[in-house]
Amino acid sequence: MRYLFIVLWMLLGSLTSAVAQVGIGIGLPGVSIGINLPVFPQLVLVPGYPVYYAPQLNSNYFFYDGMYWIYEGDSWYTSSWYNGPWGLVDPEFVPLFVLRIPVRYYRAPPMYFRGWRADAPPRWGEHWGNEWAQHRSGWDKWNRHVAPTPAPLPVYQRQYSGARYPQAPQQQALHGQNYRYQPRDAIVRQHVQEQAVQKALAPPQRERQGAPQERSPRPQQDSQRPNPPAPLQQGGPAAPHAQPPQRAVEELQRSAPPQAPARVRGPAEQDQRQPQQQGQGPGKDREKGEERGQERNR
Repeated sequence: MRYLFIVLWMLLGSLTSAVAQVGIGIGLPGVSIGINLPVFPQLVLVPGYPVYYAPQLNSNYFFYDGMYWIYEGDSWYTSSWYNGPWGLVDPEFVPLFVLRIPVRYYRAPPMYFRGWRADAPPRWGEHWGNEWAQHRSGWDKWNRHVAPTPAPLPVYQRQYSGARYPQAPQQQALHGQNYRYQPRDAIVRQHVQEQAVQKALAPPQRERQGAPQERSPRPQQDSQRPNPPAPLQQGGPAAPHAQPPQRAVEELQRSAPPQAPARVRGPAEQDQRQPQQQGQGPGKDREKGEERGQERNR
């Protein structure tokens, strides 16, 4: 019985964890952690930090300077909408105040967080190596008595959940209309610009791919079509000299006087033919007369 209770307790614990993990969907092609966030999460401000966290989620889910940030699978992701699509962030470009979030606000801390102080940020220099630590030198040092003002939450996104959650091309327009906050962190501004460019360039690429198929027949039709008489019609009725070539030739042939035959234009030829004809006629008559006289004498 004791083992049965243990098994039931483990099953119950796993079901509770599955229910609590409302989820995060990583919207990168070919990358997914198999979780989905169907509604706008409850976000609470981390005391003394310009960062929010989601205490009801079993995920390392944060909001800083107008964008959502997730630490999942040893990687950081960011998005301007609460359920993505998410963009992978290189450790070199994670904002400082996101790196400074204390360990206790990670709702699903990885195994290597164990033994680290709960009120201090993770030891990213030990985890990512000396090269990263040198490049981001001083990331864990700041005036704790002076912190930037937290960015307002984009609460307008609460009305977009489930089937009403917008696609990436629509998100940029809705975000610009309803959320006028401009990031103050230079790294965050860079992420916002990159995501805006990616969302804006996606639809034109599809249009450019389809455009040549629609426009390709037009040059062929124009090449087969004769020159349009539009300029003549705009200027009024066509003048006689502006008629088509065939019609102009026909009218010229009709109006022109009949051409003289070749015999008329060559009088020398007629003079040559007349003597021959005159000489040929009488000679034939003499021959016939002589033949008749011979016949009579016979």
